Amino acid sequence: MALLTVFTPAYNRAHTLPRTYESLCRQDCKDFVWLVVDDGSSDNTADLIRNWQEQENGFEIRYLYKENGGMHTAHNAAYEAIDTELNVCIDSDDCLADGAVKKILDKWCAVKDQGYAGIIGLDADLDGNLIGKGFPKGLSETTLTGYYAAGGRGDKKLVYRTDVINQYPPYPVFEGEKYVALAYKYRLIDQDYKLAVLDEVLCNVEYQPDGSSGTMWKQYLRNPKGFAFWRKVCMRYPESKKRLLVDCIHYCSSSILAGERHFVREAPHKILTFLCIPAGLLLSTITKGKANI
Repeated sequence: MALLTVFTPAYNRAHTLPRTYESLCRQDCKDFVWLVVDDGSSDNTADLIRNWQEQENGFEIRYLYKENGGMHTAHNAAYEAIDTELNVCIDSDDCLADGAVKKILDKWCAVKDQGYAGIIGLDADLDGNLIGKGFPKGLSETTLTGYYAAGGRGDKKLVYRTDVINQYPPYPVFEGEKYVALAYKYRLIDQDYKLAVLDEVLCNVEYQPDGSSGTMWKQYLRNPKGFAFWRKVCMRYPESKKRLLVDCIHYCSSSILAGERHFVREAPHKILTFLCIPAGLLLSTITKGKANI
């Protein structure tokens, strides 16, 4: 059985999925399964996958369809279906970097007995330029929270043990909303495990104008309960004192947008939350303005 599952949540990305597929075909090590979680697409995603399943590509392709619920629900479905030791998410508009599977498996072979939750590697754009900052010289292990607290920036590629990621609760679903930060699970894992550092580019990314990153103000407005939930988790496990203040303001803003009346009572830091209400009111007003531009 393969050691690694590369899973790809997809929602109406038939125009970018071929690029992802081609990057998998270029891998010099085919010891992986590709799981595509179709989050209710209305384009020809299913036809594409069925066609690729019939081709000789050297790796198994699995297809899972679900009703549209947002990226976090696609991750929930993936984690339920994955049966390999390791998993990594490659989005439907991204590419697995050349040689990435072999680098992941070689690294895991070297560190698998050391109690890590998995591996943290680098993201780059399609031209090979690093996203954010790299790792400090000589860094061999870290948590995702610790990396950012030490001044790290930019998305990183996370390879997790499947048994570890399934130790923690699934992403919650809020009625009428389709967004909960994927970092929710990662923040919980950070409290108990570290990640082995692999100072290599594992994924080449392209941020789409209609993706989550490009529509964040609208996401704040459309999914206030999901964001309030995430900010509350961040306040419970703060990255830093400065970040605690930022998360508290965002928690107030999202709670106000969600119409939550008792958010101060439910906050991990009640006094700070009370003091942040004016800033939260201002941010909620800004959010409404930005989302409607």
